[in-house]
Amino acid sequence: MKSDNIQTEFSRLVQIMDELREKCPWDRQQTIQSLRSMTIEETYELADAIDLEDWKAIAEELGDLLLHIVFYARIGSEKKETDLQQVIRGICEKLIFRHPHIYGEITEGGDLEQVRDATDVKKNWEKLKLQEGKDSVLSGLPVSLPATVKAMRLQEKSAQVGFEWEQPDQVWEKVKEEMEELQDAVQLQDRANMEEEMGDLMFSLINYARFLRIDPESALEKTNKKFVSRFTAMEQEARSRGKSMSEMTIGELDAIWDSVKMKKGG
Repeated sequence: MKSDNIQTEFSRLVQIMDELREKCPWDRQQTIQSLRSMTIEETYELADAIDLEDWKAIAEELGDLLLHIVFYARIGSEKKETDLQQVIRGICEKLIFRHPHIYGEITEGGDLEQVRDATDVKKNWEKLKLQEGKDSVLSGLPVSLPATVKAMRLQEKSAQVGFEWEQPDQVWEKVKEEMEELQDAVQLQDRANMEEEMGDLMFSLINYARFLRIDPESALEKTNKKFVSRFTAMEQEARSRGKSMSEMTIGELDAIWDSVKMKKGG
């Protein structure tokens, strides 16, 4: 699509938002607080569409998120706190500032190294964020970010300043070390230490996944979906035998589970 067409469609969306805010009772009563949970839901709906690589759904969910952005900006304008122009200008300036290898040297005396690959770009990104006033390379992560995603991002950020294992084998040794420490805590029945060691083990497993170039959140979600598929098949099999799963022995349930796994490809 040509840029002129994009501008026309975007202007149309802004106009519709203005009209809805002025004329629709539901849209008029919305606040940034009331929109918050809906925005989170829309984000997860986009994530589901991405997992399915459903481009029609991706386009629809992107549109929903774009509407929310325009909605927040409109409310900000009404409160004289921000507006859509400021939002767009802000992200443009940030992108230019954080990509000096594209837009030229723009930092005061900043001897930024030439980038060779995506890793160098990410390192420069963290340096520039510190120049923007961040207290730590770990700053900026949302408090409510899912724990697995947050762990991954913390590890990625710390790696940009050299705090990183060199080889996957080293990370796996750390995983085994954390497993042993967890088992020690279990043997002692130390609940507080068990929780801490379980967290350490999960953090190390996420780090290992990162070294294997696996997204742990996506990997776990695929396992969740696989479990749901197999479990519902177990329920159907139990019903076909005229039984309830709650009435069956663990041996019977295991046998059905193994049967379902074979039918569904392991």
